[in-house]
Amino acid sequence: MSKSLRLTGLILLVAAVAPALSATPARAKEFTFDEKVNQEMARRLKIPVYFAVPNSARGALPKSIDTSDRLIDFKHPDAKRGDVGLRLVVAKRAGLAQRLGKSGLVQTGDLLLTFRAEWGGAGAYPNVQMGISHTGVAYIKDGVLHNIDNPLNAEYLGARGELNSEHYRTLSFIHVIRPRNLTDAQRANLLDWTSRLAASSGRVYPKQIAFNQDYNAPKFKRGKSLDFVKHLGQVALGQNPTGTVDMFCSEFAWSLLSLRDCDPRKAGDSFKGSSVPSCVREPMKPMSATGDYITRRGRYSNAGLTEGPLLVVDSLKLPVEEKKKLLHAVFVDTPSGVAKLSAGHKTLAQSMKPKFAPLEKYYLGVGGNWGPTIEARMVSIAFNRGIPENYSPTSFLINTLLPPNNVNRTMDYVATILIE
Repeated sequence: MSKSLRLTGLILLVAAVAPALSATPARAKEFTFDEKVNQEMARRLKIPVYFAVPNSARGALPKSIDTSDRLIDFKHPDAKRGDVGLRLVVAKRAGLAQRLGKSGLVQTGDLLLTFRAEWGGAGAYPNVQMGISHTGVAYIKDGVLHNIDNPLNAEYLGARGELNSEHYRTLSFIHVIRPRNLTDAQRANLLDWTSRLAASSGRVYPKQIAFNQDYNAPKFKRGKSLDFVKHLGQVALGQNPTGTVDMFCSEFAWSLLSLRDCDPRKAGDSFKGSSVPSCVREPMKPMSATGDYITRRGRYSNAGLTEGPLLVVDSLKLPVEEKKKLLHAVFVDTPSGVAKLSAGHKTLAQSMKPKFAPLEKYYLGVGGNWGPTIEARMVSIAFNRGIPENYSPTSFLINTLLPPNNVNRTMDYVATILIE
C-alpha cells in the first residue's frame, strides 16, 4: 500500500472515531469519600459530631459541578454508621467568588452561614449554636457569587459584595443552606431585590434599615402582619418609608426570602398600600426555643432553636449511656475553647449561662423510652414562654435536621466551604 493511501485511511479512521469520542459525556465532578483524606479533614476540622449533619439534611446537587476546588464527602469519625458528616468544598481564597459563581454549586437565594469550627467543644453557648454566628444571602450576578448581609456596611459587603469584605476575608468556613423548591422566577425576583439593596446600601443603612443587636427581640409576632418585611421591600424599591426597621442578620435574610414571590418590577404599587402585599410569604416557620419533633416525630412537628446538637445526637441511635455522655459534653465549658470566642460572644455566652443548666436537663430527659420526663416538660414550657419564636442564624441549619418529608422542612444543607 502506498504512503498516501495509508495516510488517507488514517484520516478516515480518525474522522469516524472522533464523533464517538466527542459524544461521550464528561464525568461530572462529585463529592467523593477517601479514608486517608477523611482522616486529614477530621484533623483540620476538629469538630464534635454534633457540628456535622446527618445525610438526611442534604439536598440534591446540580448534575454538573464545574470547579477546580476539591469536593470531599466527609464522614465524621464519631458517627459509627458513617451517615453524619459534611460535604466539603476545599477552596483557595483567591478567586473564590468567581469559581463558586460559575460552579453551579451555589445559587441565588442560598443562605451563607458563618461557621466557626474552632467553637467546637468550647462550651454550652457555642455548642448549642453549632458554631454558627452570622447569616448572609447569596446571589449570582454576571457569573460571580455575591453576598448581601445586614449590617449593610463595608465590614460585611466590602466594595463589591464578592466574599471580599473584612468579615468574609477572615472566615475559614461557610455553610451553604438552600431554601427548598425555589423556582427560576423566584430566583429572578431575589436577584432583583438583592441587587437593589446592594446598590442602595450606602444610602439606606442605617437610616432606613439598621442592625438589631438583640437576637432575642425579633420583629416576628405570631398573628401579626409582616410589616417589617414590607418595610424592607419599600426600601429596596426606593419608596423611602417612614422610620427605621432594625434587623439582626438572620432576620434580614428571613425577610429577604419572604419577598421571593414579589416581582419588584411589577409589585411597586402593592407596597404603597396600607397592608402587607399578598405576595409576601414567610420562607420558614419561626421556631420556639424547644420544639415537639423530638417527642412526637410527626410530619407537622417542628424543631426548636436550642435543639440542634440534640437532633444530631438523636440521629446517631446510640446506646443510652453513650448518648447521655455525648449530650452532657455539649454543656461542658473548656477555658481554651472559650478563649477562642470574640469579646461580644464571650459576653453573650456568660449572660446566657444560667439557661444552660435547665437546658441540659431537657436534653437528658426529653428523649427517653417512656417519653419526656416531667422535669423536661417543665423546662420546655418555661423556655417557650420566655423566649419568643425566632429565626436565629442556627435555625436555618436546624431546619435541615427535620426529616425530608416533614411539612416544616423548607431548607436543605448543600455544602460547607473550607477556605484555605
